Amino acid sequence: MYTSPDTDHAAITRLCARPREVSTSGADRGHPRRLLVTGSAAGALAAVAAWFFVLIGQSYRWGWNPTGALVNWLLAIGGGLLVGAIVLFATRSALRPVENLNRELQEITAARALDQRITVPEIGTLIPWLARTINVTLDRVFAGVARQQRFIADASHELRSPIANLRASLESSLAHPENVDWPETVRDALTDIDRLQRLTDDLLLLARLGDAAPPAGTPVDLAALARDLVEEFRHLRVHQKLHFTFHADDPVVVHGSTVQLERLLRNLLDNAARHARAVMDIAVTSGADGRARVEIRDDGPGMPPADRERIFERFTRLDGARARGTGGTGLGLAIAREIAARHGGTLHAAPNPSGALFIVGLPHGR
Repeated sequence: MYTSPDTDHAAITRLCARPREVSTSGADRGHPRRLLVTGSAAGALAAVAAWFFVLIGQSYRWGWNPTGALVNWLLAIGGGLLVGAIVLFATRSALRPVENLNRELQEITAARALDQRITVPEIGTLIPWLARTINVTLDRVFAGVARQQRFIADASHELRSPIANLRASLESSLAHPENVDWPETVRDALTDIDRLQRLTDDLLLLARLGDAAPPAGTPVDLAALARDLVEEFRHLRVHQKLHFTFHADDPVVVHGSTVQLERLLRNLLDNAARHARAVMDIAVTSGADGRARVEIRDDGPGMPPADRERIFERFTRLDGARARGTGGTGLGLAIAREIAARHGGTLHAAPNPSGALFIVGLPHGR
């Protein structure tokens, strides 16, 4: 069965609980209340000017009359104030939901409480749409931060173990140098260093996959790529007891990065070779649904149905895979699925009567 590292994931939900000061100088310049006052004043002045010119024009058309001019002035001012009041009321009613959204969003930002969401008003259509869009954005930001925090916690846990082993071994050897088999100690230290190197390489690759743009659409013959890898694995000394069977349509072309697709297949083959007892079967075919299909089977112990999805989580490994010197980093399947997803494909574990079966589906290249 699979196990996960004992990491304190409760700290992930406390996303930097300490508040920090937020500069509001830029926000004040664009505050809805200032927009409200400015818009209302501009509307009132425009209304007064228009009303004034209309009335003065009528006064000159009918002949100049001081009493009439005074009346026109009063009417112009009164009409302008009335229009200004109407504009003020309409603008305030229109901007009140926006001001509420702005206030709630500033509170979330100031407290860094990314798990909170703003209230969706029930009036109109534009403001609720804006509120829902902001909430969706906050969901994505919160998920990204939580994933990053979890990844850092898991990586720290995985790095701590080989470093602690290496330190304890060297300190014990230095404390009793007369009873130490130094060649064996150095070999053990090199084993831990090799594990650290593989782990850091996989972490760096995951970071690059998460930040880089999708791979360019370069045609890649998946069948030829898989054939070369199978031949490489077949001639490795560690795999000489395994029997490899390979079947492929020729060619099976997809679009993407040759380096990344090679890493995907290599990770799957390496995982199958570690668990296989005697036989590995690899097939690369062109499906009728317009997708390339890669199937990798082994005759190993297999996996429980409940773990067929969990094995693709980072740092999740079989108990047997944790053996020192033979286990992987727990990132191989996660990297493989990430590469498949970035190429518009899928990777999943399927039921198999004996052993494990991994199936990759990728869109065909034209």
